[in-house]
Amino acid sequence: MKHPSVIAELRAAFPDMVIKENEPLARHCSFRIGGPAAALLAPGSAEELAAVCRWLREKGEDPLLLGNGTNMLFPDEGLDRLVVQTCPNVGGLRAEGTELFAECGATLARAATAALNAGLTGLEFAHGIPGSVGGGVVMNAGAYGGELKDVVTRTDYLDADGNVRTLRGGEHEFSYRHSFLSEREGVVLRTVFSLAPGDPAAITARMQELAEKRRTSQPLDMPSAGSTFKRPVGGYAAALIDEAGLKGFTIGGAQVSAKHAGFVVNAGGATCADVLRLMEHIQKTVLERSGVRLEPEVRIIRG
Repeated sequence: MKHPSVIAELRAAFPDMVIKENEPLARHCSFRIGGPAAALLAPGSAEELAAVCRWLREKGEDPLLLGNGTNMLFPDEGLDRLVVQTCPNVGGLRAEGTELFAECGATLARAATAALNAGLTGLEFAHGIPGSVGGGVVMNAGAYGGELKDVVTRTDYLDADGNVRTLRGGEHEFSYRHSFLSEREGVVLRTVFSLAPGDPAAITARMQELAEKRRTSQPLDMPSAGSTFKRPVGGYAAALIDEAGLKGFTIGGAQVSAKHAGFVVNAGGATCADVLRLMEHIQKTVLERSGVRLEPEVRIIRG
């Protein structure tokens, strides 16, 4: 590991921050796959998060930002890199009028519940999304016809130079699984959802309806990173994979879910190598059969 001196300085500079050396990343992602990081850092607030990221960049470090780890595949050998985790410590939620203020480490599911508790509608689609607000904003997360672009109006983020910037409205440049921050260096600190007054009973009913749809159609009982591939133009990845005869196909411990072909699951003891080989096989087979090149939605972290 090349970071011992930096980690020692970190402990001195941020004595109250949780720092875990050689922390297995499998413990911090929904795939339950991944070797140890050089260190996992867990800031206790948005302010400490910004301070830590600035400090690390001044030291020439390139930290990996981690929310709830629901859309990431980590390498088996681990990462000789510092990982800064926002979830759950940087997870404040506050409703004010028809706006919900959310820190980056809050899960979208918790944000939806906070909106319900405040009698606000518009986030029901996010109730079953386990990813963090920060990661959700970066990738314009969505489900069942709703996307964050429909409700996000303002986002504070830390730019590559350590300055706090604010995106408003169209400056987010939201599109399908994409935002202004998707291909730029930046750390989401907090965002604002603009919602509308709603009937709590109706909001609850909609959430329960979507939860039942997820329960009956998705392999929620098995480790995965959600939808493995992005939706191709004019179709659905799951349908193309199913039509290619790959539902249930297995390589090592990785399997195309027999319940929903759009999910690659950890069927038991899967390695990162297993998942990557299976994803490549899916892409090759679908391309040969339908001429469609599937693009990963899972974020693959290289060692």
